[in-house]
Amino acid sequence: MSAAPTPIRTGRLRRRLAVAFVLVGGLSAGALALGSYLVVRHSLLTDSTDRALTQAHVNLDLARSTLHGNPADLTSLLHLYASRPGFVTVAVLDGRHRTGTLPIPASLHRLVARRDLAYQRETVAGTPYLVVGAPTSDRGTRLYFFFDERSVWHDLGLLARILIAGWIVVVLVSAVVGLLLARRTLAPVAQASAAARSLAEGLLDTRLPTGGADEFGAWAASFNGMAEALGSKITELSDARERERRFTADVAHELRTPLTALVNEAVLLRRHATEMPPDAARLSELVATDVARLRRTAEDLMEISRLDAGTEPVHPEPVAAADAVRAMVAARGWTGVVRIEGSGRVVTDVRRLERVLVNLIGNAIEHGGGACRVRIGDHARRFDVADDGPGIPAEHQGRIFDRFAKVDPARAGAGSGLGLAIAADNARLLGGAVEVESSSGRGATFTVTLPERPPVSNADARS
Repeated sequence: MSAAPTPIRTGRLRRRLAVAFVLVGGLSAGALALGSYLVVRHSLLTDSTDRALTQAHVNLDLARSTLHGNPADLTSLLHLYASRPGFVTVAVLDGRHRTGTLPIPASLHRLVARRDLAYQRETVAGTPYLVVGAPTSDRGTRLYFFFDERSVWHDLGLLARILIAGWIVVVLVSAVVGLLLARRTLAPVAQASAAARSLAEGLLDTRLPTGGADEFGAWAASFNGMAEALGSKITELSDARERERRFTADVAHELRTPLTALVNEAVLLRRHATEMPPDAARLSELVATDVARLRRTAEDLMEISRLDAGTEPVHPEPVAAADAVRAMVAARGWTGVVRIEGSGRVVTDVRRLERVLVNLIGNAIEHGGGACRVRIGDHARRFDVADDGPGIPAEHQGRIFDRFAKVDPARAGAGSGLGLAIAADNARLLGGAVEVESSSGRGATFTVTLPERPPVSNADARS
């Protein structure tokens, strides 16, 4: 029995193309969005810094013209700064006294202490500031201007949300477009896969549409040409096999009548052998033996033709395996040379099983030293026929079940080369198989495996 085909998982390539499309679109859009955000962020922060430094210079100029060492001047200056929007002023006198409550960054404090104008961004109580500090000309007084940058960072946050939303939209659109394009692009591939499965199932008239003028159209034309050639070859092979089957059946049928006459004549010769000279008696024995061999060959050919035609029925019934094998062996006079091991019951066609085992046992006796062993196992669904003969070379085991195969002189004998082929065909008819395991000089073991119940044959179905 042929194994069921492995299910083909479709859509993998389509998903991969869609994922690739999403990755390209998402990475491109993400890089563009990130680059745009960084450029705008740099521009806004630079512009905010420039405005703050300009205002700081204006404030410092005002301080230098206002402060004259009088504390009232500083108070007046701070009131003047407070009247101007956009920044908060903190003054530090002599490094100890200060106005305002906003904390001054330590690093900025150290820079300004060296009489440098410096700036630094700092977040105080959740509010982002650009802090600009500078010394004044009035005896160690330093001024720090806190410029509120909430509007700048609000704009940057809004821009980031817009860019993220745009990126998500681009990714979703890329996914949809990628799926649609992958589906449309790979539709011919899916059609070709379905057509190939149809051809494998025997639908030889399967063809692909060839309307496209692209690479898929050329592929479809090539596929159709291959399918046409394959159909022609299969038809030719089927016709040749049918002619071979008819030829075999016709030859076997035509041989039956003259063989029957030859058998009768050989029987008569054997009956009168005692009345003949020794040479004639010996000759009559040889004639009888060869006629019997020719008759067996004709019977094998007839069975082969019936098996090929599918007209052999299968009638399964419960069988005691060990009893059946003993009956087969006893009927052919092999009781003393065949050792039977194991037991069990199996549902099978005992007549077909007999054809399989008798051929294998006869082959083992003839080529295995005149004796063999039959082991019954696996609940009577496995029969091992083993001998201690010269074995079968590994290079010949691949075609040992071919018809008329006589690949090894040690196993050529006087047979027709059909026994193992008939055994294998009958085993397949029962839903099982015959395998061989052998090596030169170590004998051979033929293993018959059977299913729990044989399949219904075509002949049974028709009846």
